[in-house]
Amino acid sequence: MVGCAFPVLGVSFLLFIFKLGVAVIKLKNPPVNSLSLEVLTEFVISLEKLENDKTFRGVIVTSDCPGIFSAGLDLTEMCGKSQAHYAEYWRAVQELWLRLYLSNLVVIAAINGVSPAGGCLISLTSDYRVLTLLGIVAPSWFKDTLVNTVGHRTAERALQLGLLFPPAEALRVGVDQVVPEDQVHSAALSVMARWLAFQVRDHARQLTKNLMRKPTADRLVKFISRDSIQKSLRVYLDKLRQKKG
Repeated sequence: MVGCAFPVLGVSFLLFIFKLGVAVIKLKNPPVNSLSLEVLTEFVISLEKLENDKTFRGVIVTSDCPGIFSAGLDLTEMCGKSQAHYAEYWRAVQELWLRLYLSNLVVIAAINGVSPAGGCLISLTSDYRVLTLLGIVAPSWFKDTLVNTVGHRTAERALQLGLLFPPAEALRVGVDQVVPEDQVHSAALSVMARWLAFQVRDHARQLTKNLMRKPTADRLVKFISRDSIQKSLRVYLDKLRQKKG
């Protein structure tokens, strides 16, 4: 490793610089790394900066909070706020998903804790997933991304039953590697080194990734923009506000 850890945009993330041109982003939003608007915004800006800096070819996403990768969306961002805030928050969620899913960088998720619901957004959009012996929860959204990772029937069962995959089962259905918790970072770095060592030019890899993933990304943008979906989101948020009141 060259250099040392330093804050990128605040207290939510830490960036480490490695010799291989690899950045490590650690989620640091205690206690459960919920994806607040601030976190989403900083995450997107961090990824944009990394992509614009040609010295970086890959990024590893992991957690700085013990036992938790990310609890997912921050419900406080969807309750008791203005309609403009809700719209801004959902745009940030979509932007992070698209930024990760279509990133020109090699993206590896070092899942060093539980990752329910929206936390799976990060792991499912990565190119490779390293999971510790803690378990991972299937999300109830981003169906296409889940199908692309684990297959249609497994995704269907996971979404309808809200399945919790223990590590061995997660490995069987689509997580790429399961390692002890104290080895997750070294395993992710080892995988990154192999990906960057392949005799395929970065531009060709990026074009191939975009070719494989763009149809799914386009479907998300089209789906979330539909009037019926926007209406459903407003109804859901209204119910959340009523429960809080």
